[in-house]
Amino acid sequence: MAEEKKNSHVETITLEAVPASEKKSWASIAFIWAGNVICVPALMVGGMISANLSFKDSVIAMLIGYAVSVGLMMLTAAQSAQTGVPSTVAVGRALGQRGSQLTISLILAVSMIGWYGYQTIVCANSFCSLMMSSFGIAFPEWLACIIWGGLMLITAFYGIGLTKILNVVSVPLLFVFLIYGVSIVLGDGGTAAVTAYQPEEQGSMLVGITISVGSFISGAVTSGDYNRYSKDGKSAALSCLVGVIPCGVGALVCGSILAICSGDTDITVMFANIGLPVIGMLVLILATWTTNVGNAYSAGIAVVNALKVKDDKRAIVTAVCGIIGILLSLGGIVYYFVDFLSILSYLITPICAVLIADYWIMGKGKAEGWKEFPGFNWLGIISWIIGTLVTYFDTFFIPEIVGIVVTIVVYCLLCSVVKNPKYNPFAKEA
Repeated sequence: MAEEKKNSHVETITLEAVPASEKKSWASIAFIWAGNVICVPALMVGGMISANLSFKDSVIAMLIGYAVSVGLMMLTAAQSAQTGVPSTVAVGRALGQRGSQLTISLILAVSMIGWYGYQTIVCANSFCSLMMSSFGIAFPEWLACIIWGGLMLITAFYGIGLTKILNVVSVPLLFVFLIYGVSIVLGDGGTAAVTAYQPEEQGSMLVGITISVGSFISGAVTSGDYNRYSKDGKSAALSCLVGVIPCGVGALVCGSILAICSGDTDITVMFANIGLPVIGMLVLILATWTTNVGNAYSAGIAVVNALKVKDDKRAIVTAVCGIIGILLSLGGIVYYFVDFLSILSYLITPICAVLIADYWIMGKGKAEGWKEFPGFNWLGIISWIIGTLVTYFDTFFIPEIVGIVVTIVVYCLLCSVVKNPKYNPFAKEA
């Protein structure tokens, strides 16, 4: 069986720990993360943030938002690197084995499938608009959804090997295309326009930060899916820092500049308005492809954990998740984009926080002492629920940061107070 897995081009390691022989370099995983964050929604989110903030305030909101997401991401990625397991398994002590199946696995499955559907319909819609405006071809949107969604799904089906190759090729191209597009608009009087830009209605910095966090918070909790292949915790953290911050914030800033100068948040319209429709199409396809692969891949792992499917069925499960996402794209999930970002931020951030409290604070970051807690860890689940409520209702500071702090404090307090080993993974048997 081991020989069969080794010779197969389809990744078959899902819930079991990644063996040392399969570990990857930090740079190769950084490329995967870079491809995940340079995406069409990121360019659109950059435009959305600057719609209600000055360019300077927009950049600050983007930096703070990504700092929150990547700070969480580095810790969760390091845990998975040390234990060798994906995110849905890594939280198996913090929420309990059964608790992780019924909470994080279901949440991630729904959110990643939803993201896959959203990205597919955005790609299809923009592709059809560009075909009509530039070439006069009325391409059916439903057919574009099926074609592009299907092609992206093939990469996710094969797993991390093909994904790594895709990103190593695509990320440098995306950088070149985006920098070229931005240089064109800034060199044509755009610099003055961006510097002097003020939105018609000034918005809240907290809203801008929340949108920024929500645009990539799923990456924080799913980081273990790729970073379980990291050689150690330091390598995992480095891949997240180098792969996400420059590319993620850079994509948001590029989206903001292009939106301000072109007057639109649609990526294809942005590039068409500055006379670069073909480059717009290439950016659209590559950016969606590199990101959507991660959505389908993580959805497949989450469903495997939720339903306890055999490891070697991950590819089939991933294919089913992608097909559901394509069907959702045909149903118009795009119209729920902003609300979807908020829901992700409220639910997912506290899960990262309870995982960090469990592994890095209570467990002191020791992989040798980590094991899944049978059933439900109600201390973790209660902490997660309280953190979610605080994140949702907080209006005094950045909700995600307040929710993180509250979740960590509550979990540590509960673990200190509850002495029964049936409910507390850190309580010793009498």
